[in-house]
Formats: sequence, structure tokens, C-alpha cells
Amino acid sequence: MQDTVRLDKTLGQTHLVAWDLPLRIFHWILVTLIICAWVSYRYAENFSDPLLKWHRLNGLAILTLLVWRLLWGVAGSGTARFSSFVKGPRAALAYARSLMGGRTQRYLGHNPLGAWMVLALLLTVFVQASFGLFTVEHNDLTAGPLYRFVSEEATKFASRWHHRVFDWLLLPLIAIHFAANVLYGLIKREPLIPAMITGRKPVADYEDLAEAGHPGRPLLRATILLAVSAALVLGTIRLLAGRLI
Repeated sequence: MQDTVRLDKTLGQTHLVAWDLPLRIFHWILVTLIICAWVSYRYAENFSDPLLKWHRLNGLAILTLLVWRLLWGVAGSGTARFSSFVKGPRAALAYARSLMGGRTQRYLGHNPLGAWMVLALLLTVFVQASFGLFTVEHNDLTAGPLYRFVSEEATKFASRWHHRVFDWLLLPLIAIHFAANVLYGLIKREPLIPAMITGRKPVADYEDLAEAGHPGRPLLRATILLAVSAALVLGTIRLLAGRLI
């Protein structure tokens, strides 16, 4: 099926499909897994899980999802493709100026500033989860599956920064991301959070409308790419370490 920008009139007015279903599922599962990763670490003793089994499984699931997002950024819908929404510094500055002016540029997908925030969040989560593969926890009973492949000093470094990246980078980025989305809704009247739930935005003069195509059979394509991602992440770790957790 040829890529098209689909219209949906079921909401009482004409809307455009902004985010495909696989991308929305990815977004909310990733949010859930990050919360579960923190809970499963912070309250491990309450769950009778001193070896952090559930925490480590969360980390593997997060890494698998991130690889899927990388693949979906190439093979997904127009608004999900990195080539369509990641712009250079000049475009980001132009968009920032438009926020201060009378007419703010509107985007069906990520705006140029939001795109850099998305990349920063994905990269930070990836770095934090990757450090977890090489960590040894304070009880010396729990370790990431790849800790034997690095020196003791490197393991201490990974263990230290596994926590610091979460506290010093990821949490502030999440707070900024959430606050920006709320402010867009209140001040600019742009429904960013509802759009990530429904997948739709009202018809408007969007700057990226021409790039917002949607491929056929997105769920089938997403499922295949998820299987590929799991094979790459879990298969590589199992091959190298002989175990996953």
C-alpha cells in the first residue's frame, strides 16, 4: 500500500494521523518499564528479590525496545523516521524564534526542538541500561551478564554511572520533557500528550505534512522488527555471556 496521510472523521471533526500505533505502544511501554525498573530496584527487598532478577529483566526489555525504536526510525511511518524529523541546529533555532514570535511553526510529528529532546532521552536511557550490563551491585551477589568482560575498575565505573545517569540526567530530562508537553497544551493549544494516546491531531497547516506517510500493515512490520531486535539484544548477550540474567 502506498504511503498516505490518512484522515479520520470519527472524532466529530477531521483529524490527521500523527503517530502510528506501534510507536505509541513503544512510548507507553518504555515509560512503564522505566518506572518498573526503578521500583524493582528500590523495593527489591519488599519483593523478596535480593538478586534483582526483575530489575535486570526490565533492563533487557528496555534495551530490546530501544533497538526496535532504532529500526522503526528507518522502517516506520513518516513521523517516526529519524530522517524526517531530526533537523540541524539552524532548523532548531528557527523554531525557537517562532515560539517567541506571533506565529509558531506547527508540526504533525516532532518539532525540531522536540526531536533533539527525543534523541537525548533515547540516548540517555540506552547509556544507563547499557551500564547495567557491566555492573556489580553493593551486595556482590548481583551482576550484569557482561561484567566479566571488563576490568574491576571498569565495573566500578559502570556501577557508579548506572545510578548517576538515572539520577542526574534521565530524571531531569523526563521532567523537562513532561513539562514542555504540558506547557504546549496549555499555552500553544497543541495536544501533544493526547496525540500520543489517540495518534491524531486536528487538521492544520503543518510544516512536515508532506513527510507524514503511513506504511501498510504497521503491526506486522513492527512485530517482525521486534523479533529482530530481541534476537540482536538477547542473542548477542546470551552468546557472549552464556546467560541473560
